[in-house]
Amino acid sequence: MSFYSASSSGKSVKMASSSVDPLPADVAAIKVNAKSGHTNLDEALEAAKARFVEKNNESLRLHQEAAKSLPGGNTRSVLYTSPFPVFLKNGQGYHITDEDGHTYTDLVGELTAGLYGHSQPLIQEALIDTIKNVGLNLGGTTTLETRHAALICKRYKLDLIRFTNSGTEANLHAIQGAKRFTGKKKVVVFTGGYHGGCYTFPDDRPAENCVDQDDWIIAEYNDIEDTRKKIEESADVAAVLIEGMQGRGPCIVGEHEFLHQVQRSARKVGAVFILDEVQTSRLAPGGLQELVGLQPDITTLGKFLGGGIAFGAFGGREDIMRVYDPREANSLGHSGTFNNNTLGMAAGYTGLSQVYTPEVSVEFNAMGDRLRQRLNDVTRDTKILVTGLGTIMGVHFLKDGKKQLKSFRDRHEDADLRRLFWFEMMEDGFWITERGSLAIILGTPWEELEKFVACVERFLEKHRGLVSL
Repeated sequence: MSFYSASSSGKSVKMASSSVDPLPADVAAIKVNAKSGHTNLDEALEAAKARFVEKNNESLRLHQEAAKSLPGGNTRSVLYTSPFPVFLKNGQGYHITDEDGHTYTDLVGELTAGLYGHSQPLIQEALIDTIKNVGLNLGGTTTLETRHAALICKRYKLDLIRFTNSGTEANLHAIQGAKRFTGKKKVVVFTGGYHGGCYTFPDDRPAENCVDQDDWIIAEYNDIEDTRKKIEESADVAAVLIEGMQGRGPCIVGEHEFLHQVQRSARKVGAVFILDEVQTSRLAPGGLQELVGLQPDITTLGKFLGGGIAFGAFGGREDIMRVYDPREANSLGHSGTFNNNTLGMAAGYTGLSQVYTPEVSVEFNAMGDRLRQRLNDVTRDTKILVTGLGTIMGVHFLKDGKKQLKSFRDRHEDADLRRLFWFEMMEDGFWITERGSLAIILGTPWEELEKFVACVERFLEKHRGLVSL
């Protein structure tokens, strides 16, 4: 099959060529291997990379140009891929097209934020109407934020809510509010947790760029006894911050009893229980907390709830949220020029009220569960495991062939095999992340997802010796 000409998924994609600057030495070395035969993983991966370089000339040129003004040609680390990232040109529905003319089915879904796809008509109409009849950012309070706040509070059972510009900011202000409310300083978090770029916990220490380095107590995810001890036997605990499904895993699911133990222990010591639903709020009408029966004190939100515009929020118990009430003496300040920007308020409200209704949410996530089961069925007896809930999932390539992942540390991934999968799924016309994260876009037909399953089956057949246990 020729690369990107007629993909095995049935999509016709065109190729474009451009002149580029002299190739960097590492990229030039890859191109030499474009037509090499291969019998092992190293050879298969090098050949896939070489095909990638040959057929993405315009992306290479644009990357070289971007690197002149951006470190590494990048301003969002998770989007960088080696040997260079693909540059996207536009999107329509659940499809995206790159600068070399290749069209893909988008299974990245903007890492869960792109639930509505790239051209949802009602959201487009709301944005155009807001631009024409309201204005971009008025520098004052509007009814747009009031109605969006009321809708989210009703949907997620929150007493009060405040808006931010990202999930990272939502977690920051939730933590600071908990510290003020309790008068304490420490925060219990979990190995593998990710709550934004400056709140990352890959192991038993915070990442180097994590803020407030001395304020964290790190417990083992899905370990009930370790978690109970860390929360109940540590001094000065202001809050417990957890994802019900860890996005960075990708998609390591918290066990039911474990999550409830976290909630019980937090309540026992008077710590604020903060549930990070920045990604998982789309998994049910009322988010993951509805699925598992949790009642967090504070919920943090973001991603899809902005309707495609930058968005974050935190909300919950009235007595805790009151620390941010500017009518109260000595309240905490919470500013942000674009917290209540008119576009995000309009797009977010339109999406949640008219598009992603509770009924749609239930049906959509059932389809995601069905896809995950199909993928696990076809990859049985291989190194591949697909984890997740609903329409958010992660594809793992586990050297030990585990069929259950309880924590980030359980992952013994074959990184080269995972990269080979990424290259070859793109060849077949499916846009996924290199790390294996998938987030389905609303409106993607089941038939398209079945084509993806078929491509996975072909990958297994082609590389049976590499993926078999």
